[in-house]
Amino acid sequence: MNVTSIATASTWPSSIALLVRQIRAQLTQFVRIPVALFFTILMPLGMLLLFNSLFAGNAATVEGPNGEWPLQQFYVGSLAAFTAVSGTFTNLANMIPDRRENGIMKRWRGTPLPRWAYIGGFVGSGIVVALGGLLIMLGVGVVFYGTDIEAAKLAAAAVTFFVGTTSFAALGAAVGGLIRKPDAAPAVANGLILPLAFISNTFVAVDESEMPKWLDVASSIFPLRPFVASMQSAFNPTFDAPAFNWSNLGVLVAWGLVGVLLAWRFFKWEPVAGDGSSTGRSRPRHGRVKQSGE
Repeated sequence: MNVTSIATASTWPSSIALLVRQIRAQLTQFVRIPVALFFTILMPLGMLLLFNSLFAGNAATVEGPNGEWPLQQFYVGSLAAFTAVSGTFTNLANMIPDRRENGIMKRWRGTPLPRWAYIGGFVGSGIVVALGGLLIMLGVGVVFYGTDIEAAKLAAAAVTFFVGTTSFAALGAAVGGLIRKPDAAPAVANGLILPLAFISNTFVAVDESEMPKWLDVASSIFPLRPFVASMQSAFNPTFDAPAFNWSNLGVLVAWGLVGVLLAWRFFKWEPVAGDGSSTGRSRPRHGRVKQSGE
């Protein structure tokens, strides 16, 4: 083998190749965890089928020139957005503490792989999972519930999806960095997102005029309602194309920046001392030290 061949064989992969490989590796690990697959994809799909079976034939009152929108289609948009949030925020908030405690992230940090590539694999895999869940929900909506996908609104749907999933991925990484014990991750992630879902027109079609003012303001401040509302607008026939909601997108961008700052500050590669995780160090044994001559 000549010098040129040796140099070519030892060439470091490109940045894009590194990122793609990390995303693929993270996706492989994700599909091997049935519980994660269930709560991220199958549970929202089951909720879509259940809600539409219970409330078939009703109409949801939404903003728009025509006033009413079929509730079955309402749930397609809202639960598609919720699936995207589950694939990014909930997925990362659960996965990062677990990988950290098991020492996987520490071992990766000791390799020549750039840190950004490993973190990018986390975020990228979450976005891919979110996209897969979104397409499944929309496919079910089109086939079974008459959801209308207008070509003129696809740009708004794509921008909303990208901004929303990126922001929630950043927030998921931030929460994952703040959680000390992996056993607490599911409770923390679901405890944050599920209450917001009930006040953000996700599980229940809430009439904003009937909500308490403080609750309406609170739900508008947090990122889930702007994301759900923007995603619904892209598939709501009462909204005219192109259906961009710039104020909601602005809220999502702001929360994404908050997530990036928190993740930058609190993200940890090694198990947190004192969290009960195994770090490879033996713990001191307590008790009386035997004296010589005893």
